[in-house]
Amino acid sequence: MNKNLSNTLQFYTAHSITIIFHPLFMPAYGLLIMFETPTLFLYLPLQVKKILMLIIFVNNVLLPVAILPFLRYRNIINSWMMETTKERIVPLLLTSILYTITSFLIMRLSVPTLIKSYFYSITLLVIVILIITIWYKISIHAACAGALTGFVIALWIVMEENLVWFLIPVIIISGLILTARLYLKAHTTDQVYSGYLTGFVIVTLVMLCLK
Repeated sequence: MNKNLSNTLQFYTAHSITIIFHPLFMPAYGLLIMFETPTLFLYLPLQVKKILMLIIFVNNVLLPVAILPFLRYRNIINSWMMETTKERIVPLLLTSILYTITSFLIMRLSVPTLIKSYFYSITLLVIVILIITIWYKISIHAACAGALTGFVIALWIVMEENLVWFLIPVIIISGLILTARLYLKAHTTDQVYSGYLTGFVIVTLVMLCLK
C-alpha cells in the first residue's frame, strides 16, 4: 500500500514538473529571469516589459495551445502528449513559424540587442529541433532546460554580473525536468542528454555571437 502510494506521488510529481516547465512556457521564464537580474534589464520601463511578455504569451503560448484542438480533431496528433516523432513535426513546424514572426516583431522594437538575440536563439533552436525530430525523438523538455541554462550563463558573461543565484536554481530545475522525463519513460537517456546539450549550445553560442 505504502509502495503504491509512493509510486503514485512520484508519478504525479514528475507529471507536474513536466507541465509546469512545459517547453511552451520556458522562453517566457527566461524573459522573466532577465527582467529580475541585477543588470540594465531590471530597469527597463514596465511598459516595455509588458509588451515583450504580451508578444511571447500571445504568439508562443496562447496560439500554439489554441491550435492543438484542431490538430487533434484532424488526427494530426493522437494525444496531447504527442508521444511519436511523426506527431511532433506539424506542431514544431507551426511553432517555428510563430517564433519567426515573434523574432521579426522583436527585431522592430527599440529594445536591447541581447533581448533580440535571445529570441533569435530560441527561434533557431525550434527550427533545429524540428529538423532533428524528422529522424530522432529528441527531448524538447530537455532542450528547453538546456536553453535556459545556456541563457543564464550567456547573460552572466555578456553583462559581467555575478548571476550564480540565478544559475543554481536553473540547474536544479533542469535536473528535475530531465529526471521527470526519464521517470515517465517519455525518453531514453540519450534523447534527454542530447536535447539538453542541443539547447545549451545553440542558445549560448547565438547569444554570445550576437551580443
